Amino acid sequence: MFSFRQVSTQDNPALKIDRGVIVALTLIGIWAASLLTLLSTNIDAIPVPIRVIAIAVQTFLYTGLFITAHDGMHGAIAPSNVKLNNWIGSFCVGAYALFSYKKMLKTHWMHHQHPASEDDPDFHNGKHKNFIAWYIYFMTRYWSWIRFAGLVGIYHFLHQVFHVAEINLILFWMIPSIASSAQLFFFGTYLPHREPANGYQNESRARSTNWSEFWSFLSCYHFGYHQEHHEHPHLPWWKLPEMHQRSLETV
Repeated sequence: MFSFRQVSTQDNPALKIDRGVIVALTLIGIWAASLLTLLSTNIDAIPVPIRVIAIAVQTFLYTGLFITAHDGMHGAIAPSNVKLNNWIGSFCVGAYALFSYKKMLKTHWMHHQHPASEDDPDFHNGKHKNFIAWYIYFMTRYWSWIRFAGLVGIYHFLHQVFHVAEINLILFWMIPSIASSAQLFFFGTYLPHREPANGYQNESRARSTNWSEFWSFLSCYHFGYHQEHHEHPHLPWWKLPEMHQRSLETV
């Protein structure tokens, strides 16, 4: 999709733009444009099948928003500019669901240091091992009444002040954000970190899907190449297919 690593000028070598910034800003721009368009559209003019497609697309973009924040937690958005990297990461988790970037950064690195163990904040408690139970347990660990109150406040602010129809807010803001959390959990936590029948086979306690690059992207921005992510956490999501292919060639 992209064919350059960074843009620079000979007149000012210090002026450069990391490829990750271009990828991140492009995704953020598409997400924002899509959301604004859908929130301002007359829902009655949209056929039901198109509404379903719009919800699916918006869910995918919300997933991309969080994946971008995740890259920020690994310094992969702007490796040459830590402040910009963290600012973009903070914006993404805030726009996603008012998460605190600092808190998410702390818990995510706990996950990397103690994957699939009792010290992993994303792991089940030994009882909730199936998808639904583990997902509920996972979500309750990140629940915050303050965040919930903030999201409710935004909902009513958009409805009362900007006169956004409630059905638009529900279909294109609420449902996609919740659905994306399930998508992220299924492909980024449940599938890669559930214990195999023959036990964990590596230190990262993770395994990767062996899907094509196309389906890997559609499923969750290559988050299914999870063993590669744990072994090379500095790589951005769009670099994981290359590393996955290398891993297959060395087997």
